[in-house]
Amino acid sequence: MHRRTRRISVWFLGAAVLGAGALTVLPETEGHADTIAADTIAANAEVTASAGAKTPFTTVETESGKLAGGADIHSIKPGDPAPTKATLETEASGYAYAKLDETGESVSMPNRTGKQANTLVVRASIPDAPEGGGITASLSLYVDGTYRQAITLSSKQAWNYRGASTNPDDPNAGDKATFYAVDSVDLENVGPARTRPDGSLSVVDYGADPTFEKDSTTAIQKTVDTARAQGKPVWIPEGTYLTNSFEGAAPLDFTGVTVRGAGMWYSTIYRKPPLPAKQRTQILVGSGTKLSDMQIDANAIWRDVRGPGGADYGINASGAKGWLVERIWTRHTDANWLSGTGGTIRDSRTADSYGDGFNINNSNKPGPDTKGDNITVQNNFARGTGDDSFAVYSDSGTNHDNAQLSGARVLNNTAIAPWWANGLRIAGGKDIQFKNNLVKSVSSNSALEISVFGDSGHALESATVSGNVLIGGGGWNGVRHGVRIGSPTPTSQFPDAYTNVTMTDNVMQGALRAGLYIDKKNIRATLTNNTVDGPANQGIWIASGVTGTGTFRGNTVKNLRPGQVATQNDSKDTFTITT
Repeated sequence: MHRRTRRISVWFLGAAVLGAGALTVLPETEGHADTIAADTIAANAEVTASAGAKTPFTTVETESGKLAGGADIHSIKPGDPAPTKATLETEASGYAYAKLDETGESVSMPNRTGKQANTLVVRASIPDAPEGGGITASLSLYVDGTYRQAITLSSKQAWNYRGASTNPDDPNAGDKATFYAVDSVDLENVGPARTRPDGSLSVVDYGADPTFEKDSTTAIQKTVDTARAQGKPVWIPEGTYLTNSFEGAAPLDFTGVTVRGAGMWYSTIYRKPPLPAKQRTQILVGSGTKLSDMQIDANAIWRDVRGPGGADYGINASGAKGWLVERIWTRHTDANWLSGTGGTIRDSRTADSYGDGFNINNSNKPGPDTKGDNITVQNNFARGTGDDSFAVYSDSGTNHDNAQLSGARVLNNTAIAPWWANGLRIAGGKDIQFKNNLVKSVSSNSALEISVFGDSGHALESATVSGNVLIGGGGWNGVRHGVRIGSPTPTSQFPDAYTNVTMTDNVMQGALRAGLYIDKKNIRATLTNNTVDGPANQGIWIASGVTGTGTFRGNTVKNLRPGQVATQNDSKDTFTITT
């Protein structure tokens, strides 16, 4: 998050349901993380019902709650002035949040899931200290009208993109939480901790400390190394394990070993290097690794590697012989960096990251372990990412000898409120599939970007984009739109390459500018049975200077605003549309 007001996710185990001055959750609200907002067009019910991750929790948006004491809702919607800078409205899921700025103000949200919740996650933002550095403040929780506990919020961890100054600290913010911007609450009924696998080696038996008092880096690595030699799995029991709290510590390397925790709510590896960090704190996942059922958190305060902020990859996966990651939760880390051949990450979460949520890539130099081929990212949830939520990135590398990435599969994932970049991004590659994903509320860029990665990026030889629900987009980072299709620039290593994409049965709803925007040149796009609903500007806009062809069949553009057109082709002589 930017450093003036900081977005926070606070999670609790054992609390019931949620309330500020107070935030109250009452029995009974709906708002699933795996479905879209209630106002989504009914005509596309079949598409929307299958889009996004199936999660064990339900998200309740505060704008659907009951306000009291003078609390109010702040929001932005299509048709409002397009954003030119980051705001709390653009950063909030659903582009709306409840603001509490006086004692006694509250927002109450009923739990209508039909299930009792024993955990909750609160997404909120409070002002920073006058000169930065963070403050703490408390938010009161009431359950069924009865005070349950104080929730401690902190603004010490911030989103700041590689030292960017788009949103500097506000010297007038004050040193108290003069307001609380409360975005959403996740309700979940978490089951018991998982049990120890037969024949596994426990990290505690090798000296790891689950009480978060002494550093466990050496003990965890020793357990993994011993298990690798003996062909046994590793068990990380319930607890929080301090790692990388001393200079010179190497990243944990789980290559070739099955490593399992007691569950993402129970077993946490917490990185706490001294800042500025001088070492890598990522977890290495290589050929044959199976990693599951844990949380990875960090004391990083903004994005960089080996620097003042302390952020590093959540996991760094590679390997020519495949890997499997499932049911992990990364927080306050950089990207989950996914390379190699035949890897899969599924049923996982990331929140408040400083980089991409999940990035499939071919690294930036050739090698058998970093080809980036046939990698699957499926049924994952990302919220508040500091770059693309889900991305495929094919790069020719520094010497332009890196092979094209192929076979990426991004399926049934949910991207909520990425702060920087896009919800989904396809940056080059071959045989790329993005299917049945949900994107909601992008702050700075587009819900979906289809193009290349910089001047060294490979062209997009072929991509299929189908069944996705793409809500919002068109943020403040320049002139952005709901969905963008672009191509290499004249300075690219592949300046004459075409972008080739087929888009079928997608819903593009509520863009803050045009619904679908095509620019640059050399585009071959097939659009079939897509729906563009309620954009602020044009439905489909082909900019001036585009060359290539478009095959448009069965698409629907609806709920246009006065003066806007369904399709605007400013390249009629060079970009031919066949209907």
